[in-house]
Amino acid sequence: MMGAKLRLLAWFVSLATLVSACAPAVRLDEAATERPVQTSSAPPAARDDIPAPHRTQSPTPTPRPKAFALNLYQEGDFVPQYTFEWCVAASIQIMHNLIDDKGAGMWADRVQQRELWEMARARSSNSFNGANPLGWAKVLNEVGMGSYAVVSIADYEEALQTAARAIADTDRPVGLVMWRGRHVWVMSGFASLGDPDQFPEFSVTGIRVQDPLYPYGDERWGPSPAPNTLLTPKQLATQFVVREPRRWSSDLPAGYMLVLPLAKA
Repeated sequence: MMGAKLRLLAWFVSLATLVSACAPAVRLDEAATERPVQTSSAPPAARDDIPAPHRTQSPTPTPRPKAFALNLYQEGDFVPQYTFEWCVAASIQIMHNLIDDKGAGMWADRVQQRELWEMARARSSNSFNGANPLGWAKVLNEVGMGSYAVVSIADYEEALQTAARAIADTDRPVGLVMWRGRHVWVMSGFASLGDPDQFPEFSVTGIRVQDPLYPYGDERWGPSPAPNTLLTPKQLATQFVVREPRRWSSDLPAGYMLVLPLAKA
C-alpha cells in the first residue's frame, strides 16, 4: 500500500514539472503591455504612401518703381519755324528727324517747311485758315511717320502718362497742342518714376520738349524753352493747357490735346 502511494506522489511531481516548463516567464498583464525593443539605430524604411513634409516658399517681393528716362533727341534734330504761322510744319520736320534712324537725311529746309504747312492746312478744318492738329496728324500719316491720331484727355496727369507710354511703346515723339490750341510743341522724351513697360501706374516727373518758336516765346504764355529742355509737369502746365473748344472745329471734347503715335497692331 505504501508503495502505491509513493508511485502516485512521483506521478504528481512529474506532472507539475511538465506544466511549469510550458508556462510563460512573465505575468499575463506584463505580456499585454510590453513592446519589442528596437536594437538598431537606423531609421525605419520610408513608405511610399506617406507624403513628404510640405515646404512653403516665401513670396517674391514686388519690384519697386525706379527712376527711368527715355529721350529720342539727338543733336541737330531741332528745326525752328521760319514764320510765326508754320509751327505745325516745323514740328513735322522735328518729328521726322527724331524718328529717322535710317540716315534718310535731316528735314530742315525752308521751302519744304512751307510745303508741309500747306499740306497740313489743306487737311485741316479751321476757320482761321491755318494748319491745325487734325491736318498735322494726317500729314504725319501720309509722309510715312504714322500711324498718328489726335486725342483729347481731360486729366492732366493722365495726358502726360498717355504721352510717355506712347513714346515708350513706339519710339516716336508726341505732338503737344499748346496755348489752348494756338501753338504746338513736340514731346521728344520723358523722365518718370517707373518704366511704363513694367508699371501700369507710373508718374511722369519730366517732359523733354521742342518748341519750334524758340527763342521768341510769347508775352502772355511765357518764354520758349531751349531745344531738348526737360520741364517739370508744373512748368509745362503753364503753357500746356486745356484746348479752347471754339478754337477750331472738332468733335473731340475739351481737354489736353495730343497728336499721339499709335502702336502697330
